[in-house]
Amino acid sequence: MERSQHNIVLKGGVKVERSQFKTNGGSDRHTLIRTHWILSEVTDYSRQQRGLFFIDTTEGTVHFCCKSKIIKTIINMAKVFKKASGSGHITLYLGKRDFVDYVDSVEGVDGVIEIDPSGLKGRKVFVQLACIFQYGSEDVIGLSLTRDIWMQCIQVYPPRGEMATKSPSLESFLKIVGEQGYPFSFQMPTNLPCSVTLHPGPNKTGKSCCVKFEVKGYIANAAVSADGVIDKKDMCRLMIRKIQFVPTDKPRPKVHIIKQFMVTDKPVHLEASLEKEIYYHGDSITVNVKIINETTKVVKKIKIYVEQLTTVVLYSSETYTRTVFFVEFGETINGNSTFKKSFNITPLLSNHKDKLGLAVDGGLKDEETQLASTTLNKEDKEMQGIFVSYIIKINLMVSGGG
Repeated sequence: MERSQHNIVLKGGVKVERSQFKTNGGSDRHTLIRTHWILSEVTDYSRQQRGLFFIDTTEGTVHFCCKSKIIKTIINMAKVFKKASGSGHITLYLGKRDFVDYVDSVEGVDGVIEIDPSGLKGRKVFVQLACIFQYGSEDVIGLSLTRDIWMQCIQVYPPRGEMATKSPSLESFLKIVGEQGYPFSFQMPTNLPCSVTLHPGPNKTGKSCCVKFEVKGYIANAAVSADGVIDKKDMCRLMIRKIQFVPTDKPRPKVHIIKQFMVTDKPVHLEASLEKEIYYHGDSITVNVKIINETTKVVKKIKIYVEQLTTVVLYSSETYTRTVFFVEFGETINGNSTFKKSFNITPLLSNHKDKLGLAVDGGLKDEETQLASTTLNKEDKEMQGIFVSYIIKINLMVSGGG
């Protein structure tokens, strides 16, 4: 563990400085023992004791041990995301920035806001979670247009009614922040899009648009509407992402088509199938192709395309199609013969340096992104935003045209 000035909170609420702990062993000393991750051997200079620093993965706690005894139990060593307002009177705390949509339900967004009441001057503190459609870049004045697809606002100070249920993560935050911490919790509906960005097309007309999620804390006399103005020094915000995890036990996609030619009464049968329906970024996709050529024509080439379909639903609905992968195979299938083969393809964003017309997963600042994930939703839910799907096309090039 490197020396750091960040606070560590001990069980009982006592704060110490992380700089009191120093690694004597290498940072690569990670050993899994039962449910415990041993991080490294450390020295607690406040007590002149040497011991082991490890995480209990079942309880989410961190312990400092000496001579096989737990000396200290440290809470909430996980990464914490925080953002303070310009005035310093409020600070947002989140334990993570990726929240999972399981199609039938969405993870709750829990956090804590630290409030200095002396700077409020009789005003109130609110926390807001919004799903926002944005056209253009907010970095350029006059070139950004936003619309709230969904928004929920909570008054956290003065507390009104019952406070948010204190989950283990909220309990940890409150121990860090102390008496000035106020918890909040949001539950997103299941009909919201995921975080995604659509870049302008190859002709470079128009601007990029995106769906993003924002947690915002602010000081005001009353809750501010979507188009209301908040003094920047009285506001703090953190961007989060909504991502989807889906079950992999879906049926294998399979399609069979028959192509009839004018000059012959016999057809060509094309059957294509995938090993599974769900693939993760970077996975190789196996496309199984079976061709029954009952004609006298010769199939000379097999072309495989992967197309990304992006539908933008706001005031109206528009769909954009972009080829994200293409490959051509010089296979020869003579007349009155059968052909069967599996082809492996891997669509990657890294193969598109310009990203023109592509939808990509909504990224946080300074993080890599990838091709946008497929959007899954319940059929009975009306949704607005940006929605993405993919199709695989197979073309056969036949002698004599077709």
